This record gives sequence, C-alpha cells and structure tokens, in this order.
Amino acid sequence: MGKKLIYTFVFVFGFLFSGNYAQAQIPEDIIISIKAGNSATLARHFNQNVELVVLENENVYSKAHAQQVIQDFFSKNKPVSFSIIHKADKGDLNYAIGTLKTENGQFRVYFLIKKINNVSFIHQLRIEQQSK
Repeated sequence: MGKKLIYTFVFVFGFLFSGNYAQAQIPEDIIISIKAGNSATLARHFNQNVELVVLENENVYSKAHAQQVIQDFFSKNKPVSFSIIHKADKGDLNYAIGTLKTENGQFRVYFLIKKINNVSFIHQLRIEQQSK
C-alpha cells in the first residue's frame, strides 16, 4: 500500500507543479455516475484501455472489463455521497481527487482525464481505502 501512496503523491505533485494549471472542467456526468454507483454511465467516459486501481486490484483493462471491475466495487460498496476535493488541468489533461463515502467506508478516488477531439476520456482511475 505504501508504494501506491508514494506513486499517487509523485503523480499529483508532478502534475500540479509542472507548469501553469487552471481549474479543471470535470464532466458532470462522471461525478453523478460515481455518486450513483452507476458503472455503465461511468464507463462511457473510459478510454479504450484504462489504468484501473481498485483497492488491491491493479491493472490496465479494456473499457468493458474496467466497467465490470467498477460494477463489482459498487455492488460491494454502495455509494452514499461523492465530492471532489481538488481538481486541476494542464491543457488537455484534467486531474481530480474526490472522497467517496459508501455504506462500507470512505474511499479516496483519483482520476486522470484526457481530452481527445474535445471529448473527455478517463485514462486512469484509482479507488483506495481512505485511512482514518
């Protein structure tokens, strides 16, 4: 778990301090789908291949397989609320961190979105147990 945390911090700080950044535009549909635990709607925003980390499960998945992994997570952890606590962008890249409260605990959610032809796609999604 420590290695994942270090990777996440390096990624976040590298992204944030690598130059100019502005307030990111995160598609509202992504936020709503996480709040609702709707993997089908969320998967519409997945790139064809997604780097996905869900608790201890880490891999690069096809869009369809990633949806199944997220659906499994949501079925075991029914969302109660989700809020973005930080977001930034740099050109066509958007990064956001959020807090997902579920019936079984609280999770930190990180996602990296890249715009391709003015359409936003999730390239990386991480859901990690939030330490108390």
